[in-house]
Parts: sequence; structure tokens; C-alpha cells
Amino acid sequence: MRNRKYRKCVGVILLNDKNKILVGRRLDHPSGFWQMPQGGINKDENPENAVWREMLEEIGTNKAKLIRVSNQWINYDIPNDTLATLPWGNNYRGQSQKWFIFRFLGINEDINVGTENPEFSEWKLAKMELIIDNIVPLFIFALAETNNLSESNLVAPYRFIGLQALSVERAITRSILFSKAASIMF
Repeated sequence: MRNRKYRKCVGVILLNDKNKILVGRRLDHPSGFWQMPQGGINKDENPENAVWREMLEEIGTNKAKLIRVSNQWINYDIPNDTLATLPWGNNYRGQSQKWFIFRFLGINEDINVGTENPEFSEWKLAKMELIIDNIVPLFIFALAETNNLSESNLVAPYRFIGLQALSVERAITRSILFSKAASIMF
């Protein structure tokens, strides 16, 4: 399995005018975790085109202004039992994501997670400190990366770890994110 490649993906951090972040509750996992929109890059598609497409597919709108793109790709392995449930799980060992920060330019009524192929059961706009405790652990590492933190800055960096996070990691990551919040929260 470790010889398989990472699936190229994009992630969306969509900020409203109060710097709250859009998150959706996953339809396909009983964990109750929330996550930011994200998805795969199609063959012959560049990351920026993919992120605009994914935003429209997952939240029904792309009324947004691109603010920033992460400096690096974030690779993570997915546990075998989770890979077995994914349509592309036999071809990849995990994902490699590039993250994009957007300012939402629409109104709440523009957001619709009841799309043709829904991934979320509901959505909300949340403060970053609430997201830290409720999102899939992997995305906390993505938030840290968009704040110009490197993996070496995190004592226990977040990885996809069976959809469970250790409270020590959460506390460390929270303090790092809050100390660097000015770089993301313009």
C-alpha cells in the first residue's frame, strides 16, 4: 500500500465578513465531525480551477474572492479501513492537499449544501476556536499551514488519525493557531 500515490486535492477555507469559517457536517461518517469543503483535482485540471469547481459542487456557490493559497502541499495517509469505503481508495494511500483562503462575497442564502451529489447534511459559519474542537483533525494541520507554520513548529502535528484527535495535540495546536491568527484573520 505504501507504494501507492497520494490523491491530489484542494481545500477551501471560506471566511465571511466576520472572519467566521464555513464548515459542513459530513454525510458519510457517523462521527459528527465538521469539515471545510475539499475535493479531488480532476485529470488535466489545475488546483485553482479545481477549488472553484469544488466550492460550487459542495456548497452551491462560488461567490468569493481568493485571498491566499497555501505555500505547500499537505500529504496525509488514510487508514486502510477508511480507504476501503472510498471510491478511489484502491488507487491511493492518502491525499495531498493545497488549501485556499477565500472571502465570501455572497449572502447566506447563496449557500446550499443540498447539491446534486451532497457531501454535507448541514452547514454553519463558525469561529476558529470552535472549529478546532469539532473538525476532522487533519484540517487543523491545514489551518496551521495556511498560517505559515511548518510541520516542525507543531510538537504533535495533526495527521488523519482515524478521525480522533488527542487532547494534548488539540491544545498545542490551538495555542499555536491563536498566536498566529493575525496572519489568517486579516
